[in-house]
Amino acid sequence: MENKSKIALVTGGSRGLGKDMALRLSEKGIDVVITYNSKEQEAADVVQQIQQNGQKAFALQLNTGDIKSFDPFIVRLKEVLQNVFKADYLDFLINNAGFGGHSAIQETTEELFDELLNVHFKGVYFLTQKALPLLADGGRIINISSGLTRFSFPGASAYASMKGAIEVFTRYLAKELAPRGIRANIVAPGAIATDFSGGRVRDDEQTNNFVSSMTALGRPGNAEDIGGVVAFLCSNEAGWITGQRLEVSGGMII
Repeated sequence: MENKSKIALVTGGSRGLGKDMALRLSEKGIDVVITYNSKEQEAADVVQQIQQNGQKAFALQLNTGDIKSFDPFIVRLKEVLQNVFKADYLDFLINNAGFGGHSAIQETTEELFDELLNVHFKGVYFLTQKALPLLADGGRIINISSGLTRFSFPGASAYASMKGAIEVFTRYLAKELAPRGIRANIVAPGAIATDFSGGRVRDDEQTNNFVSSMTALGRPGNAEDIGGVVAFLCSNEAGWITGQRLEVSGGMII
């Protein structure tokens, strides 16, 4: 089967950064499969918006921390590609799904650590592994990291450590998949005003002001600041970029 449009899979695409990524990709003429964990109606709304942009879209439920669910998910994804998109392969994999977990080192429980590990590192590692047979040669992998791998704030040790692991993993993806022409890169947002981590940056005035005071451009980021960068990395113009970390933080702590 021949792809009429290129196809992206965006995990956690029902809200926040993932939603904006999906919409920006569709504006570039790319069809999109999004995953959602529990926000089924929100995911349906994103699918509708993508369709209004003239592209095909589909939403699949996936808990990216449940590694045992990946095999049946890949089977379902393959069916959707063939039946909905008339395609055999994905072109872009964007590992975005995640959650914030803030806790001082001495207060971090093993349960929180394991949950962060499964969603932000182990899940990304093995979902990527399982998806590789469905990723077209010459495709792209974009993993979402965090500014917290470059600078440190108390309470983010476990979360940031998982993101640091993803940055190393991405460089290995770029190296090992280069013979297939697959590029792998990292987008590392700074503090973003979404509902992430309970909406702390967006809703807490003190946090908002604190972030603004240490950001060169004088404000926290918005979801709309990130999606276009991901779309760029899926473009032909970004074809000579691989194994790189692109921080999108408005100049936070520079």
